Amino acid sequence: MTGLQSVRIALRSLRVNKLRTALTMLGIIIGVGAVIAMVAVGAGAQARVAEQIQSLGSNLIIVLSGSTTSGGIRLGHGTQLTITEDDAAAIAREVAAVQVAAPSMRGTAQVVYGNLNWSTVIQGVTVDYAEARDWPVVTGRGVSPEDVDGAVKVAVLGQTTAQNLFGDAPPEGQIIRIKKVPFTVVGMLARKGQSSWGQDQDDIILIPLSTAKKKVLGASQANPRAVGAISIKIRTGEDMPEAEGQIRALLRQRHRLQPYQDDDFWLRNLSEVLQTQEESSRVMTYLLAAIASVSLLVGGIGIMNIMLVSVTERTREIGLRMAVGARRRDILAQFLVEAVTLSLIGGTIGIVLGVGGSEAISRFAEWRTLVPPEAVALAFGFAAAIGIFFGFYPARKAARLDPIEALRYE
Repeated sequence: MTGLQSVRIALRSLRVNKLRTALTMLGIIIGVGAVIAMVAVGAGAQARVAEQIQSLGSNLIIVLSGSTTSGGIRLGHGTQLTITEDDAAAIAREVAAVQVAAPSMRGTAQVVYGNLNWSTVIQGVTVDYAEARDWPVVTGRGVSPEDVDGAVKVAVLGQTTAQNLFGDAPPEGQIIRIKKVPFTVVGMLARKGQSSWGQDQDDIILIPLSTAKKKVLGASQANPRAVGAISIKIRTGEDMPEAEGQIRALLRQRHRLQPYQDDDFWLRNLSEVLQTQEESSRVMTYLLAAIASVSLLVGGIGIMNIMLVSVTERTREIGLRMAVGARRRDILAQFLVEAVTLSLIGGTIGIVLGVGGSEAISRFAEWRTLVPPEAVALAFGFAAAIGIFFGFYPARKAARLDPIEALRYE
């Protein structure tokens, strides 16, 4: 008997009991659909974390100012300006792995345009800031060296700020007031989206660092060169932990800290933090897929049970076929084909429901989902493997029946 004949006989047998066939496939359908939907949710979470890593800037290390102590209480990082523009220049000059080191100052202020106003983040930056953060402008231009050298009153807007002040109108060339100081808008930044801690990165205005110190945020009286943070971009392919150690050693040397003294600054490797989040998302994806796979296991057991019932019901048929010349392998092939057909049809329907379910989750729950092609292939292959695994025992039992005893079975 050819393979095609086995398939035809198997399909004919499944059509005889349509309701039982449908109920048998239900476990596989639910299992495959659940696996695909859960993997899609996990993959969407991983993709979101990857976007956040990219939005922060690749290979980014942030140096923040240290803390101060008041009345025996240690305040948070940045409460004492302990890093300077000279520290940034030294890092860029002396640490070979560093591509750029951009000092910056940060504050908040009310911005006014006409009869509209908006409270936003004001970031005083140098030319290297855009390169360190991988943050290009989409219209106009960014902060130039001449702007920083001359403390020019120009501003580059984030897209959230631009939308709230100008709507859909182009902001370039318009005059805004930051703390009653007029600034000319010269450009608009590309969209960054939310950071990993939920902050809108596009709600920002970049102005020259020198202008921020002199006109808006003010400079430290103790050290006019002090800044709040340094954004450091490490060259591609360099060892991030090693570069971080070199930066720490250089800053401790420049700040004349003794071995027993704590750092008066704070180093933060943002890529490392977000990669840890990505790893957590990956583990969660595996966990969700494992839980959903239990449905596949249950579906496989259901197939085996129904196939055993089918062998019992068709004992006389099996005996008759053996009596007219069917070999044991023909009987084995027939029941295996039936089990695999059940699994593959159920797997196909499960794939459709899984993809549709992931789209529904994305639309109604507003969770990002992503259906990896390999997840679909794996779920489908797993369904076929379950058909073979759980169908083999009933098929083997059918093939080993004694023809004479089978013909006598009532």
